[in-house]
Amino acid sequence: MTAVRRLLGGLAVVWGAVTLTFLALHLTPGSTVDAIVGQSVVTPEVRAQIVAEYGLDQPLWIQYLSYLGRLVRGDLGHSYGQGTQVAEAIGEQFGSTLLLVAVGLGLAFGGAVLVAAATAHRSRWWRGSAVGAERVSVAVPPFWLGILLLVAFSFSLRWFPAIGSDSPRGLVLPAVALAVAPAAMLSQVMRHALEKTLEEPFVTSARARGLTRTAVLARHAVRHALLPVVTLAGWLVAAFIGGAIVTETVFARQGLGRLTVTAIEGKDFPLVSGLVLVSAVAYVVVGIGVDALYGVLDPRLRAST
Repeated sequence: MTAVRRLLGGLAVVWGAVTLTFLALHLTPGSTVDAIVGQSVVTPEVRAQIVAEYGLDQPLWIQYLSYLGRLVRGDLGHSYGQGTQVAEAIGEQFGSTLLLVAVGLGLAFGGAVLVAAATAHRSRWWRGSAVGAERVSVAVPPFWLGILLLVAFSFSLRWFPAIGSDSPRGLVLPAVALAVAPAAMLSQVMRHALEKTLEEPFVTSARARGLTRTAVLARHAVRHALLPVVTLAGWLVAAFIGGAIVTETVFARQGLGRLTVTAIEGKDFPLVSGLVLVSAVAYVVVGIGVDALYGVLDPRLRAST
């Protein structure tokens, strides 16, 4: 029953996302026909043919049901602006964004664990400095941080390519800009969890057996403290997907972020809805994966389920 509830909940999230996207795009100003024809000058007869072909003369609720029916059949539609199938347009850019998000997630998690482990139960000055830096990092917008990184490490020091590079070196600055704010948030949560874990009786017992602080952290405390961090995985997915849109625009990288901006500006409804669907599915899959990880990180939860 638990698996069924998770599946139904995931389907509800996907349905809600695509429904809100449908309503938002159809209720915003602008003509769908103009988005389809672009800059071309067409006759009234051609416009009427486009309206009839795409069912734009139908009531909104009929268009909505037709849209859901196509999604159920796996038909994401044809992109007005890209001139190709939506699935193909997304597939061409998916790998670049996936790599950026994966590297950013790795930097965020790795940095959060290192900072939290180094500052948990330390001196007030050391801990306070880390907390202050984290608060500043959370407050800095990713696009502004990206511009600072470009000015410092690309234009001035010339350590990394400036913009538009798909090389491994060109991935460093975008991934850092994407990871800094989530890493600061995770570090705060991780430090709090570590400090509570280090006060548990099993940690005292481990220290009594002669284990050093580093060994206790590596073998016991970090794994237990990861539970609240893993709980934030759903928020992280949303943050990284949203941040990728801004980051890819700032660094002129190919990917789903720039594709989303182009689709929204052109009111390319099939492409926007396809991108939202991919994001919603990713969110649901990560949520299910997080539920599975709970039992791995804490055997007590595995026994209870």
